[in-house]
Amino acid sequence: MKRKVSILSILAILWCVGASAQKKPAAAAPQLGKSPLKAVIKAMTVEEKVKLVVGMGFKMPGASSAPKKKDTGTTAVPAATPPAFTLPPIDPSDDIPEKVPGAAGRTHAIKRLGIPSITVSDGPAGIRIDPIRNGDSSKTYYATAFPVGTLLASSWDVNLVHKVGVAFGNEIHEYGADVILGPGANIHRNPLGGRNFEYYSEDPLVSGSMAAAIINGIQSQGVGTSIKHFVANNQETNRNSVNTIVSQRALREIYLKDFEIAIKASHPWTVMSSYNKLNGPYTSENPDLLTTILKKEWGFKGFVMTDWFGGRDAVAQVNAGNDLLMPGTTMQSKAIIEAVNSGKIKMSQLDANVERILNIVLKSPEFKKYKYSSKPDLKKNAAVSRMAAAQGMVLLKNDDKALPLNGKKVALFGNTSYDLIAGGTGSGNVNKAYTISLIQGLTNGGYSADANLKNAYETYISDAKAKQPKSRMSFFMLPPPIPQMAITPDMLSQEAENADVAVITLGRNAGEGADRKVENDFNLMDSEQALIKNISDAFHAKGKKLVVVLNIGGVIETASWRGQVDGILLAWQPGLEAGNAITDVLSGKVNPSGKLATTFPVKYDDEPSAKDFPGKELPMPEGEKPNPMRGHPAVVTYEEGIYVGYRYFTTFDVKPAYEFGYGLSYTKFKYSDLKLSSKTFNGAITATVTVTNTGNVAGREVVELYVSAPAATLQKPEEELRAFGKTKTLQPKESQTMSFTLSAKDLESFNTAQSVWVSEAGTYTVKVGASSTDIKKTQKFELPKTIVVEKVHNVLKPEVQIDELKK
Repeated sequence: MKRKVSILSILAILWCVGASAQKKPAAAAPQLGKSPLKAVIKAMTVEEKVKLVVGMGFKMPGASSAPKKKDTGTTAVPAATPPAFTLPPIDPSDDIPEKVPGAAGRTHAIKRLGIPSITVSDGPAGIRIDPIRNGDSSKTYYATAFPVGTLLASSWDVNLVHKVGVAFGNEIHEYGADVILGPGANIHRNPLGGRNFEYYSEDPLVSGSMAAAIINGIQSQGVGTSIKHFVANNQETNRNSVNTIVSQRALREIYLKDFEIAIKASHPWTVMSSYNKLNGPYTSENPDLLTTILKKEWGFKGFVMTDWFGGRDAVAQVNAGNDLLMPGTTMQSKAIIEAVNSGKIKMSQLDANVERILNIVLKSPEFKKYKYSSKPDLKKNAAVSRMAAAQGMVLLKNDDKALPLNGKKVALFGNTSYDLIAGGTGSGNVNKAYTISLIQGLTNGGYSADANLKNAYETYISDAKAKQPKSRMSFFMLPPPIPQMAITPDMLSQEAENADVAVITLGRNAGEGADRKVENDFNLMDSEQALIKNISDAFHAKGKKLVVVLNIGGVIETASWRGQVDGILLAWQPGLEAGNAITDVLSGKVNPSGKLATTFPVKYDDEPSAKDFPGKELPMPEGEKPNPMRGHPAVVTYEEGIYVGYRYFTTFDVKPAYEFGYGLSYTKFKYSDLKLSSKTFNGAITATVTVTNTGNVAGREVVELYVSAPAATLQKPEEELRAFGKTKTLQPKESQTMSFTLSAKDLESFNTAQSVWVSEAGTYTVKVGASSTDIKKTQKFELPKTIVVEKVHNVLKPEVQIDELKK
């Protein structure tokens, strides 16, 4: 029997089918780490991609809420177009508690795709985080202040620096950060550079080797680094607006070379572009720098992030290959989305930036859900800091065995003896639990100092600090230094009578946002000169010695006063165990083995960059007002070219106060038997030299290998450091043979006209010695035919002619 089917029945059936279809579960979104990376990126909306390339914003100190993005600067926004994509409302996932209070910033999380937020923290000399949270001081989060970069480089010991990196990396890991914003690897172009303490050396081989060592150490602990500031950020004055004009050869041989060495040898997770312009464009907006050189020529696989609020044009930054904009603003997000809509940013470019970021997210502790303890072994790390500090200190003078200290009664002078400087300021500062002063260190080492002198200094320093002006910009602006306390004749006479030896500590500090000055900084203050003279006269009249400890972050003048003292120990800024580490060297517990990685000139004007540091300011553009954060339009021209540091002093016969590579020991070393594997270069050549401890105490020696190259078609410095090494601890009369192998790359110079690295045919001289001027042994070899080592892109040309220094 046939049944009639009503229209209503058919509609009901169709509705049920449709409803059933609607109830089918949607395909699960691909998940980072489980799905192919390309699939995750394909599944992302444009808004999500933009969120990933723009940071979560800047958390101001003292704020209790989640980070909020700030609209700052004058980010260029493309002309209005009907948007295909619009900015989404605030994602609830953005409003998440800060993982590591006091850290510098975070990336966005995209929860539906399994992408977490990663945390980055300041910290070239120790992780910079808030030590006390929510006003609760019963539980603290202090970090280890390790020795500053210049001190580590003065050790010339890559194994030591690697050990520091391991301790540092463990602390980063246990405090919950994913990437540390360091190391700083900019060249010491000029001794007044405000952040020179963060950086390693005037020489790219030393700088690159040290940066690679600490990066490898840190990243061995499962966290990342961000080598900075890429590139030619060699001053703080007008750092956000200065146009650095530098030749292609000087860039390649000096300022890019140390980054190249470090990046190829350590593969940092990230690179931070610098604030400055370079031959025209901002570095963060320069595809020739960030894509052509960094990613294509050097094969860098990580991602590039801006310095905080660096550059001006977010669209240009994305297109240049600056993958992550930090700390991130809503204006930047808006500009990028509109540029994608208009075609000014290709989707393939945005995807490439996203992919680089996600590749690093996959490595991060946050992605791996590491259960960090917030309890690193601070005691163990402090011991590493103390050990490294002592190994990097440089003995500049030691007449008549003034050191190690003779006698246990020390007359301790100088403000900084009682208020020691562990490290520099700004983002290079570390929130540490303590700093061991020199008087504490001497007391711990069994020495005694006069209590009346101690009380007088501590009262004077406390009163002087209370009178210092309070600055709202204390992160950037240092208070003026405290003049040295005047020592009365009666007090000085009493100290000279009762003490065995006098020690004066002279201190200097600097940091982010400002460069140093010549007067009362590079040169000593009048009160310091008077202190040295008066103490020298009083103690020498009694047949007693005077030792000066330099607790400084950058080079100072020494020639005018060093003749009045018997010993000078360059302690740099040694970290939180400063006083103990200095005492280890003063007492002889540690035999000093550090050597200068930067030249000390006789006077500031001897520096080849002195006449054009920090450049000249330009008129403000019409309609713009000065911005204290962005600085004044300016230009600086590197007219010294390749003649930076010792390359200038040795080539032009300018005698320094203390040359590059210089440093004394409590023992003596003899160099012998310098041999080359061949008299003709054929792909590589090996130099061996024997070093013997001829003194009476155990010690270590830094062996430096310089090469003088033929100047057939290119001008060359008199010599260039091409290899170095540090002996083991040699007992008296013990020897060690050091070996160095040179390839064609170790002999190369940059030929600008042909955009090639070449090793020119001719006679090369290998010089092995204890400093750039203290050459112990030499040998020669021939390179029969010019070798083209590498052809590179003809990029980063200066926009103006440079009148470069020539021999």
